[in-house]
Amino acid sequence: MFGTIMRARLKPGRRDEFEKYFREVSDEYEDAGRGLISSEIAFEDKDPDRVVVIVHFRDRDSYFRNADDPQTNADYQKMVEYFDGPPEWIDLNYAGRFATEGATAS
Repeated sequence: MFGTIMRARLKPGRRDEFEKYFREVSDEYEDAGRGLISSEIAFEDKDPDRVVVIVHFRDRDSYFRNADDPQTNADYQKMVEYFDGPPEWIDLNYAGRFATEGATAS
């Protein structure tokens, strides 16, 4: 698996609007056969305007093919309108997925 982690600060009062937009775009990408496995969104406990997005693609090729797609760029340009400055990005080769038995997301 290959993917990225993004961290950004949202403009004040834009959290709910951003979360709605992110869910809509994520649903479209998962249904489009782009190799997207999952995307997660989280907000830092100590700073609820700081958002973290975690994205998993099937492989490196799927990730970069998606990154080069003009629709991805258009969606990204809309997304950054919610941010108070440029986001941080970390591209990753995932080593595996580990979970505690019985753990569930809330």
